[in-house]
Amino acid sequence: MNVITANGRQVPVTFPCTIEEFLRAQNLPPRSVVVEHNFEAVAPSEFSRRQLAPGDNLEIVKIVAGG
Repeated sequence: MNVITANGRQVPVTFPCTIEEFLRAQNLPPRSVVVEHNFEAVAPSEFSRRQLAPGDNLEIVKIVAGG
């Protein structure tokens, strides 16, 4: 099985897979996170089009409302 690195940990992924599909598989609503793919910020509008590949790196940060 192929893996990517997400927030520093190895995660198995079935390819083809978009960022949006990966987020949903991790139970993360796409609109609740900010994503960096291979050290490049990704606009939420790109999540459904940006394909992941084996060995890719994701940094995912949850958006938290409050004050």
